Amino acid sequence: MDKLAEIMDWKRREISSLIRPVNLNDLEKIGQRMQTDLSFKEALAGNDLSVIAEIKRKSPSAGNIAEGASAIEQARTYLNANADALSILTDKKYFGGKLEDLWDVNDFLSNHKRKIPTLRKDFMLHPVQVLEALEAGARAILLIVRALSNDELKILREAADAGGIDCLYEIHEMKELEQALRHEPKIIGVNNRDLTRFVTDLKISENLIPQIPDSIIKVSESGIFEAKDAWTVREFGADAVLCGEALMKSEDVEFLIHVMKEKD
Repeated sequence: MDKLAEIMDWKRREISSLIRPVNLNDLEKIGQRMQTDLSFKEALAGNDLSVIAEIKRKSPSAGNIAEGASAIEQARTYLNANADALSILTDKKYFGGKLEDLWDVNDFLSNHKRKIPTLRKDFMLHPVQVLEALEAGARAILLIVRALSNDELKILREAADAGGIDCLYEIHEMKELEQALRHEPKIIGVNNRDLTRFVTDLKISENLIPQIPDSIIKVSESGIFEAKDAWTVREFGADAVLCGEALMKSEDVEFLIHVMKEKD
């Protein structure tokens, strides 16, 4: 079994006790209460290169990255470093996250003048997870195209739309891009890491980003370890990068984000 299949199999078991019918009208009401001024998509538009800074304590590929790191303190660091948006990993078993991190970070952000949107990064399967994301203040959810059927993608997109939050469609191959485009995405993330084998190659962005229509926000994910990696994928056409491991380990997050964003 490949690694992604293993994770998705576990996630289905993990959320089985939570599954219940989710009414789209209820999602709409909650979304109206929880919305902030800036959507996730809007936060990534208009810059030469936007940075989605990720809170990630560990991963299957890297092992422990920042065990015990405080989500609030990391969010504070990213906010001060002028990140455009935050990605909060809420999977516990494989990434050391928890849903409470999303609640805590959004509560922290709500008390600051500069408010940036958050992405719930998890292995989404059911609208109840969208409901959780909404209640915790997320402005976007991750949809891994490889891991979901067209019916699942449709159901999750409908739930997100009802709640007024964005979907980041994650792809790794051309066939996944073709599948994602059937759902009229506003944001597509090209994951440079093959989630079946956890091998990373920036050429994935080089090959796929130019194939994405100009009207869609294009995000390059994984493998952004240095500023030059961000500059490279920007040359491929990326509007934003999602960076976790390098920022979690950096001794000068503000400088790293600055140089990622500011290359001439």
